[in-house]
Amino acid sequence: MARTHRGLALLALLPVGFLVVFFAWPVAAIVGLGFGDGGVAEVLTRASTWQLAGFTVGQAAASTVLSVLAGLPIAFVLARVKLPGIALVRTIVLVPFVLPTVVVGLAFRALWPDGGVLAIVLANAFFNVAVVARTVGGLWSHLDRRAEEAARALGASSWQAFRSVTLPRLTPAVFSASAVVFLFCSTSFGVVLILGGGRFRTLETEIYLRTVNLLDLSGAAALSLVQLLAVVAALVIGAVARRRRESALRLRSAAEAVRRPEGREWWVVAAAVVVLGLLLTPIVALLMKSSIAGFEGLATTGGALPVSGWDAALRSLRTATDATVLAMCVGVLASVVLVSLRRSPGRLARGAGETMDAALMLPLGVSAVTVGFGYLVTLDDLPGDLRTSPLLVPFAQALVIIPMVVRMILPVLRSVDERLRQAAATLGAGPARVWREIDFPLAARSLVAAAGFGYVIALGEFGATSFLARPGEPTLPVAIAALISRPGELNSQMAYAACVLLMLVTAAVVTVIDRLKPSTGEF
Repeated sequence: MARTHRGLALLALLPVGFLVVFFAWPVAAIVGLGFGDGGVAEVLTRASTWQLAGFTVGQAAASTVLSVLAGLPIAFVLARVKLPGIALVRTIVLVPFVLPTVVVGLAFRALWPDGGVLAIVLANAFFNVAVVARTVGGLWSHLDRRAEEAARALGASSWQAFRSVTLPRLTPAVFSASAVVFLFCSTSFGVVLILGGGRFRTLETEIYLRTVNLLDLSGAAALSLVQLLAVVAALVIGAVARRRRESALRLRSAAEAVRRPEGREWWVVAAAVVVLGLLLTPIVALLMKSSIAGFEGLATTGGALPVSGWDAALRSLRTATDATVLAMCVGVLASVVLVSLRRSPGRLARGAGETMDAALMLPLGVSAVTVGFGYLVTLDDLPGDLRTSPLLVPFAQALVIIPMVVRMILPVLRSVDERLRQAAATLGAGPARVWREIDFPLAARSLVAAAGFGYVIALGEFGATSFLARPGEPTLPVAIAALISRPGELNSQMAYAACVLLMLVTAAVVTVIDRLKPSTGEF
């Protein structure tokens, strides 16, 4: 037992060490600088601070409600309906979730040139419908239908059976998805930056403004603390809901095969079709705004960009590759450790696992600008001064990817029958061989899917990259932001053309991922 604990401790060194060095240390340094200025208390007592917090929570809550309402009909179709084109539906739903935030912002600006609160809420909901559809649909597809059919046999209508039987059993998945969506919406950066302009700001964009433009570290630190409190609350709710969801999955009966909808269920299918049409509308608007002149402009240098758009695209591909490799190494190791800790008989080990699981999600909720600025403050103390390293941007992007990797791989590893591992160990296989012979084959599809998701997320990451990328070495999202900040029709056309490039790459990768059909996972 002691040898097993030592092995787990060694395995945990890499993910925990990475989180400490590249997340906790930079964030603590920025917060410490802010407290050192002595202005945190003063910022926290301003009415404007809490107005910002109120707007951040309000738009995130509205976006979450809209995402749930739009996602439930899609979840029903994905889980219960046997109709032609379901694979295409899954891809259409998934594409918005992995689109870069600057692409989503520009797509909605094509529909609402003046932006505003409604545009922000709709854009965030568009971005997160897939989280609800896939998380709730994953549980819905495993629910035993016999209880629902018994209610119908006793005279309940379709709506009554859903409300009294199905919906209570779906509640853990709905709460889990809602917590994740709220987390994403409350820390949304590119969407709010593009659609909010100078009129509407959230905590995330205000932290960026105070750090980059005003160098107000105490103000940025105070706002980061307020944001962190909201994030921790969302993580706690999500963790509780996740445990309830996993319990429901363990206790389920074998699911019945999907079938064609009957009676009033066609209304749900019709609602899903309407949602799909609305999801396609911003994408179509983005395509219509692009032009041949814009693509031709990307091949030139000078003007608003120090390099050509194609050079920026290649740099995005290389950076995303580095970030994905790093995130997969850390995320897979973290998942293995978390599974082992959860199987441990001791309360202390299980508690350590839950703490580590929550800590791995924190980078999703802390301002990317805070992390990026923290890198510039702290990483010069490490050998080689990583502030000048080309790996600085991949490190920041990997922080965003690691939680996604863990959330996709961890449920799969937890679902592996423990008797298979025990049988292999009884036959003399060591832990490494058990992983190679048992866990890896069963989790292979999810591993590839997680890598694909991580790649497209890194490809479009904007928050930290906009702060850390060198002026002469922009990634494509940073180049898009530079183009839309400059006047001129050609700059606008080039920005939309670059968005179309990112969208096409994203759609291609998502299509491949969806064909893999990973069995479990939250995304």
